[in-house]
Amino acid sequence: MAKKMIPMLFNISPYKTATNQLALREKVGQFFMPAAFINDTEEEIRELETLIGKYHVGGLCFFHSRASAATNFEGKKKIVYNEQSLTTLKNLIRRYQKAAKYPLLISIDAEWGLAMRIENTPQHPYAITLGAIKNKEDLIFKVGQQIAIDCREAGIHWNLAPVVDINNNPNNPVIGYRSFGGDKLNVTKKAMAFIEGTKSAGVLSCIKHFPGHGDTATDSHLGLPIINKSKEALLENELYTFRETIKNGVDSVMVGHLSVPSLDNGEGTPATISKTIITDLLRQELNFNGVVISDALNMHSVSKMFPEKGQLEWRAFDAGNDILCFAENTEEGIQKIMGNADPSEIEERFKRVWKLKEQAFVSLPLPSTNKEEQSSLNKQLASESLTLLTGDRGIINDFKREGFNCLSLGDSIHKTFVQAASKIAGKGPKNEDNILIALYPPKVKPQNNFDLKTEELDQLQHLLKTKKVILYVFGNPYVLNLIEYKTAKAVVLGYQNFIEFQDNALAHFTGAINAKGTLPVTINLKEL
Repeated sequence: MAKKMIPMLFNISPYKTATNQLALREKVGQFFMPAAFINDTEEEIRELETLIGKYHVGGLCFFHSRASAATNFEGKKKIVYNEQSLTTLKNLIRRYQKAAKYPLLISIDAEWGLAMRIENTPQHPYAITLGAIKNKEDLIFKVGQQIAIDCREAGIHWNLAPVVDINNNPNNPVIGYRSFGGDKLNVTKKAMAFIEGTKSAGVLSCIKHFPGHGDTATDSHLGLPIINKSKEALLENELYTFRETIKNGVDSVMVGHLSVPSLDNGEGTPATISKTIITDLLRQELNFNGVVISDALNMHSVSKMFPEKGQLEWRAFDAGNDILCFAENTEEGIQKIMGNADPSEIEERFKRVWKLKEQAFVSLPLPSTNKEEQSSLNKQLASESLTLLTGDRGIINDFKREGFNCLSLGDSIHKTFVQAASKIAGKGPKNEDNILIALYPPKVKPQNNFDLKTEELDQLQHLLKTKKVILYVFGNPYVLNLIEYKTAKAVVLGYQNFIEFQDNALAHFTGAINAKGTLPVTINLKEL
């Protein structure tokens, strides 16, 4: 592939120079990473420019809009579609960098690509889809690399990914599809490959959410999850992925808002403000020497605990976080840290943060890619992940021979599978008892039944009880928690509604290919 250089916005001084250049207050400012919103008003943009210039914050974490922030979920605020989000993002990065005395470290959650936050940008498969692939870590490497290329071209240095939580709770409302699955070995291998791909394109990575957000049914954006497992059990499973990934090398670790009493002498303090969990466990026991970043400090699980401005920022810093993500009280937080922290501790943290920034601003050759290459990668991912969950090849062959009707439930921009299958059905014998159903869950998140209509779920349940059904699912497989899926003659998981994944599923239905994937998580069986 052709190589191209992405120009740096700034040259960054080496640490030995910077430590003498920055005043102590400026060094403390480097620990703060406020949120930046792509769809902010001009007034809000200028307010952030002022904050950057006055308090010398170290970086920004980009989100789509204030309305889409997860803590606003219960407010159900309207999210405005912005067709020019990518252009807006690039312009804002340039503008904010111009306002900064020292180069800003720009981060974003791009677990499945910039599309996680930005319209009209490449979307890559979810982690759960990649987790369904047996081995083939080279493909996961390519996904991490491609996402990193997209980040760098936008001016982003730090992808806050991958998620290394083991999703071993089918009712998890916030991790689920963001995890590679429920098996620690599979999650670890996939995460390492993703990290190496990210690194190859010169972008920083981050494993999250320490010490493990998988086994909870509480969304930490809204409440504090409590994990009542022994330390021995956690070391054997949830902490395994963090320990092994740290051994292999990773730039940063994000600490989650999780209460894990067995890890902090029974106190149950949120991990993000627990010195026992961050300093003793993560730093000393797991030997992590890189940057520790907090999960977003606006999240209700911790933000509501500290009505006094700046106190949460101080507690998070004192516990061991080097970077305070989504800090909402920068001025007061800086004052608290300046008034309470030992200068030598500030210097140690500053050194870690600045070294990370040095790493981020190294200009590396960057492979160029195009839509054809991304489509080719998606075809490979679709082929390796497609999963025959129940039933067998013979059942599907009998179905085609006997004749069938097609039905689409849910919604998707593209419905190429059901359109092509309907044409096949039209050419064969008529059989009202055989129903091929393509299920397109409108949303990947489980809230509100993945946005499937009640009448659609009722219809699906009725057909499963009264007809011979073969079900192809193009979305989050956890949707099967809602139905008696084992009454179907066969269930096939396509995972994504991308055209490449639907075309691959059609090839499976027609008998041209076999399903190679394995469901990487556990689905609850709805009681019959």
